[in-house]
Amino acid sequence: MTDAITYELLHQDRRTGARRGVIHTPHGDIQTPVFMPVGTQAAVKAMRPEQVREMGAEIILSNTYHLYLRPGHELIREAGGLHRFMNWNRAILTDSGGFQVFSLGQLRKITEEGVRFQSHIDGSRHILTPEKAVEIQNALGSDIMMAFDECAPYPADREYIRDSMERTLRWLERCKAAHRNRERQSLFAIMQGGMYRDLRRECAERMVEMDFPGYAIGGLSVGEPKEQMLEILDDCVDYLPQDRPRYLMGVGTPDYLFEAVERGIDMCDCVEPTRIARHGLATTSRGRINIKNARFERDFSPLDPECDCYTCRNYSRAYIRHVFKAGEMMSAMLLSNHNLHFLINMMAGMRKAIEEDRFTEFKKEFYDKYYGTA
Repeated sequence: MTDAITYELLHQDRRTGARRGVIHTPHGDIQTPVFMPVGTQAAVKAMRPEQVREMGAEIILSNTYHLYLRPGHELIREAGGLHRFMNWNRAILTDSGGFQVFSLGQLRKITEEGVRFQSHIDGSRHILTPEKAVEIQNALGSDIMMAFDECAPYPADREYIRDSMERTLRWLERCKAAHRNRERQSLFAIMQGGMYRDLRRECAERMVEMDFPGYAIGGLSVGEPKEQMLEILDDCVDYLPQDRPRYLMGVGTPDYLFEAVERGIDMCDCVEPTRIARHGLATTSRGRINIKNARFERDFSPLDPECDCYTCRNYSRAYIRHVFKAGEMMSAMLLSNHNLHFLINMMAGMRKAIEEDRFTEFKKEFYDKYYGTA
């Protein structure tokens, strides 16, 4: 049976591993490399779906764990699926909930069957198994579903990481067996293996043997030093097939996005743009700015003079600072709009640079301005 998701490699930069491609989905094409906004609970925070579409987003993420607990996957199925429920007619990726349940600490217990946990909402008890994670995502109707894996902590010793990786691979087989509706939804595998290169390679080889339409790299950007993360990422990409999309999970700052794309990553996601917006922070071509700073009180210029987003076309730094200090929701809305637009536009610039075989130059030009060396 043909998978719902296919990947087409259009061009590779002649001096780096950066790839220009397109992912074909039942809800439209996704131009890659791509940054995917996160709508954890079927909503990108402080944004309407129409706004997210208008800025060029072709795919968003939602979270299996959160939607299972509230409002429930059966309710979303009854509503016609997640696309209809949240009024989003483009592609959706749902993570499996694994990262969330493993983040619950004392509220969860890992067994071979799955993970038993208490809800962070009301303390009710649940179990999330590979089969259950797939069942929930089938009900949600996302275009891309993620396999249920164990996201091991950092740091962790080799024995723990190997046991965790083996469990992830066993769970992956169960996810694949449980998956239904392949013609409308694709299941991606997630590579684990911690900071151990040989375990990463073994995990990747065994996943590829199982043949999935896409592969994610999990367990990175979880607290390890950036240099170590990039060293491991260098190896991880080499172990994955050229004709499938490669997804680095949980990455969303400009520097990490550039480094990921340079190594051949096609997809990235992070809650960072909207999270920092709620704290008064904006990502601009000249670096990050804190709108709370007193120097912006009478600054009537836009957040970023080089940006053409709705916020920068219509509002000043002084106004955004005012509504933030006044506790108005408007500040989160305006800053979220800008931050998401900035990253989506940055990725469009990367795609064009790859097509023109000038990714290295584009990265240097961006960094020179972003880090204040230009």
